[in-house]
Amino acid sequence: MRTDTPQPISLADYTPPAFLIDEVHLDFALAANTTRVKAKLTIRRNGDHTGPLVLNGERLKPISVAVDGRVLGDGERTIDAEFLTVPDVPDAFVLETEVEIDPENNKALEGLYMSGGRFCTQCEAEGFRKITWYPDRPDVLSRFTVRIEADKTFRHLLSNGNLMSSGELPGGRHFAVWNDPFPKPAYLFALVGGELDVLEDKLVTMSGRTVDLRIFVDTGMAARAAYAMDALKRSMVWDEQTFGREYDLDLFMIVAVRDFNFGAMENKGLNIFNSSLLLADPATATDMDFERIESVVAHEYFHNWTGDRITCRDWFQLCLKEGLTVFRDQSFSADMRGAAVQRIKDVKALRARQFPEDQGPLAHPVRPSSYLKIDNFYTATIYEKGAEVIRMLKTLIGPEKFREGMDLYFDRWDGHATTVEEFIRCFAEVTGEDLSDFFAWYEQAGTPKVSLKHSYDAGARTLQIDLSQHTAPTPGQPNKRPLPVPVTIGLLDGEGRTLAFERDGKALDQTVVVLDAAQASVTLSGVDAAPVISALRGFSAPVTLTTDAPAKDRYVQLASDPDLFNRWEAGQDLARALIVARAKGAPDEVGEERFAEAMGRALNDQASDPAFKALLLSLPSESDLALAIQPADPAAIHAAREALRTRLSLHLTEDLKRLHIGLQELAEFSPDAASAGRRALRNAALDLLAANPRAEIGELAEGHYRAAANMTDAIGGLSALMLVGGEAYEAALADFFDRWKSEPMVIDKWFALQARDPDESALGRVMGLTAHPAFEQKNPNRLRALVSTFANFNPSRFHDASGAGYRFLADQILVVDSFNPMTAARLVEPLGGWRRYKPELGALMKRELARIAATEGLSKNVYELAAKALAE
Repeated sequence: MRTDTPQPISLADYTPPAFLIDEVHLDFALAANTTRVKAKLTIRRNGDHTGPLVLNGERLKPISVAVDGRVLGDGERTIDAEFLTVPDVPDAFVLETEVEIDPENNKALEGLYMSGGRFCTQCEAEGFRKITWYPDRPDVLSRFTVRIEADKTFRHLLSNGNLMSSGELPGGRHFAVWNDPFPKPAYLFALVGGELDVLEDKLVTMSGRTVDLRIFVDTGMAARAAYAMDALKRSMVWDEQTFGREYDLDLFMIVAVRDFNFGAMENKGLNIFNSSLLLADPATATDMDFERIESVVAHEYFHNWTGDRITCRDWFQLCLKEGLTVFRDQSFSADMRGAAVQRIKDVKALRARQFPEDQGPLAHPVRPSSYLKIDNFYTATIYEKGAEVIRMLKTLIGPEKFREGMDLYFDRWDGHATTVEEFIRCFAEVTGEDLSDFFAWYEQAGTPKVSLKHSYDAGARTLQIDLSQHTAPTPGQPNKRPLPVPVTIGLLDGEGRTLAFERDGKALDQTVVVLDAAQASVTLSGVDAAPVISALRGFSAPVTLTTDAPAKDRYVQLASDPDLFNRWEAGQDLARALIVARAKGAPDEVGEERFAEAMGRALNDQASDPAFKALLLSLPSESDLALAIQPADPAAIHAAREALRTRLSLHLTEDLKRLHIGLQELAEFSPDAASAGRRALRNAALDLLAANPRAEIGELAEGHYRAAANMTDAIGGLSALMLVGGEAYEAALADFFDRWKSEPMVIDKWFALQARDPDESALGRVMGLTAHPAFEQKNPNRLRALVSTFANFNPSRFHDASGAGYRFLADQILVVDSFNPMTAARLVEPLGGWRRYKPELGALMKRELARIAATEGLSKNVYELAAKALAE
C-alpha cells in the first residue's frame, strides 16, 4: 500500500530563480551505458538572493563538482536523488560538473536515451535534469555551446543552433561543436547522434536569406520525408505572410525517432519527431497521416516564435505556448485544406477529448493553479481549449487588432519568458479595452452551457433573442462566474434563404452577440419572416448550446445553412436526439426515417465538397453521446447508434453504392485536400454500407481491400470488413500483417484497428494481442495503438459489464508505470470519468482506480491522476 503523499506545486508559490546562467558549455562523450557529460555554467545571483545554489539532477552518477576551477569536497556540497546543493558560492562564478548517465537503459524516454541504436533527447518538461545538474525551469534562459564526441559509427552528431566545427579524433571517433546564439531554457535543448539518412532542401526567406532545411530519418526512408519537407516550406512561408515571422537561423533540422513519448518537440532549430508524424508515402500512410504530418510539422515550426523565442515563465503558463501554437497550426491547416472542413475536424477533436475532461474529476483551467507532475498537464484543455480561447479573442477584437496585438507581443517579449497576463495585456493595449473579464477563460474550468430562446413579432418585424449561461461545478471551483461568450448568429427563412436584419441601425446578415453575464438579450429589427436561427456559427465559443428551435429548423439548416459548420452541426444534433431517444427506450422511427431522407438529399447535393459530405455521414461518436446521457449506459448507446446506422445504410444503399463506384481513384495518388476528400467520402460510404446486414456488402468490402492502391483505401476496406466480421475479415487481417510486418508504423495501424473492433470478442482479442510477438510494451506508439485505442475508442467493449476491460487497463498502467510513468499516466483518463456511467460500471472503474492509487512505488505522474479521479 502506498504510504507517502506527494506535495503539489502551486502557481501562487512562484518565485523568480535564485541564480541565472548566462552561458552553458556542454561536452558529451557518447557511449551506450556510460555517457560522460561535462557542464560548464557561467552563473550569477539573481537580485538580492543570499541562499545556497540548488540544482536539479536525477539518475546522475557524480564524478566531480568544481567552483571557479576548485574541486569541491564531500563537505562542501551535498547530492541526493533530486538535487545538488552547494551552500557557499560567490555572487558570480563558474560551476563545472561531470556526471555519467546510462542512455541505453533509460526506458522512461526522458533526458538522453537510445532509440533504434541512436542517441536522442526529450527534455520537456523536466528531462534535462536527467542529463546534468541544472536549474531545470523554463525561466532560466541561457546561450548553449555543445561539443559532442562519439564513435564514427554514429555518423551525425546534432544539436541546437549553428555548426561551428567538426572533425575526426583518434581511435575511430569524431566530434561536432554547436552553438545556439539565442538564449533558451534547458527544456529546449536537443541532441541526436547516429546513423541517419538526410533529405535536404532550401528556402529563401522574406528578407532574402537562404535557410538550409534538413530532415534526418531512418536509413532508406528519406523519400518518405518529402511531404514533411513540403509542409515545412509551406508553413515557413505562411508564418511570414500571416504573422510576419521569419526564421532566424541559417539551418533548420528535423529528426525522426521511433521511441518517443510525445508527437514531436520544438527544440530550437532541431525538432525531434515521432516517426509516425513525419514519414509518409501513399503505400504506408493514410490521408489522415498526411494531414497530421502537415499540421504537426507546422505546429513545431510555429513554436520557433511562440515557444522558443518567447517562452513560458513557469509551467503553469504552458497554454501560452501550446494553446497559441495550436491556434496557429489550425489556422494554417484551414488555409491549406478548407476552413469549414478543418473547423469541423477541430471541433470533433475538442468534443472527443476536452469536453469529457471538463466534465470529469480531472477538469482543470486552461491555466492550472497547481500540479504534482507537469507532465500530466499536456492535456486537451491546455492545447485544444487553449486554442479556442485565442480564437474567441480574435473574434471579439477583430482580425486587424488581433494581428496588431500579436506584433506587440512579439516585439515586447522576444528573448524572454513571460506569462498569460502579459500576453493578454498586449491586446488590451492595442484595443484600449479592459480584458480582465476575458481572462476568466484561463482561470475557470468547465464547459459553459448556453441556452438560447427567441420571440418573433411579425407585426413589428423584430426578433428578440434571450441568452443565458451556466457552468457546472468542477473540482476546487464550486462557484462559477459568467464568462464573455461570443455567439455568432445568422438568420434563415423557412426555405433556407439568408434573412437580412438590422442591429443598432446597421444592416447585417450575421452578428456576434457577446453573452458576458448570466443572462442577456438582444433585439434584431427588420426581420421579414419568422426566422430559423443559425447560432454559434463556426463554433464561435467552446460551449454546449441548447435552443428552443423545433426539429424542423434543424432540417432547414442541414439543407441550406451557408455556415457549413452549422449545417454539419444540424445533422449531428438531429442524429444525437434520435440516438438518445432510442437509448432511453423511446425510439422515434418516423424521425429516423425522416433523417435518413434528409441525409440522402445532402449526399446528392452536387455543390457540396466531398470532404464535407464524408463528415456528414459520420454520426456522433459513442463517447460524445455518453456526455448527453447521464448516467451513461455504453451498451445501450452502442445499440441505439448502430440501429440508426443500419437504418441509414438500408435507406441510402443505392446512393452509397453509387458514390463508392463513382469515386474510384483513376489518377495517380495525391495527398492534396481535394483528392483526400474524395477518398474520405468513398471510404465513409463503404463504412456506412457495412451496417447493412446483407451478405453482398462483405464481398464489396473485401473487393475494396484487395483492390486498394494506397494505405487509405486498404485501411478503409479492412475497417469495413471488421464491421462485417467473419472469415474474410480474419483472412484480410492475416494478409495485411504478412504484407507489412517489416513496417512498424503500418503494424501500429493493424493493432489499432483490432482494438476498435465492436465485436463481443474484442476484449479477448486485445488481451491476446498483448502476447503477440510484434507487441512492444516499451514502445509508446505500439502501446497507444493497442491499449489506448481500446480504452478510448471502443467504449462498448471497454465498458464490459464484468469490469474485465477496466482490470486490463489498470494492469497495463501498473506495468508501464514501472519504466515509463509519463506514458502510463496518459492511460488513466478513461477510468477517470467513472461518475458519468451507470452505478454498477462506475463502481468497477472506481475499484481499479483505488487499486492503482494504493500501489506501493507508484510514480507521481500516475498517482496524481488516480488520486484526483477518486477524490469526492
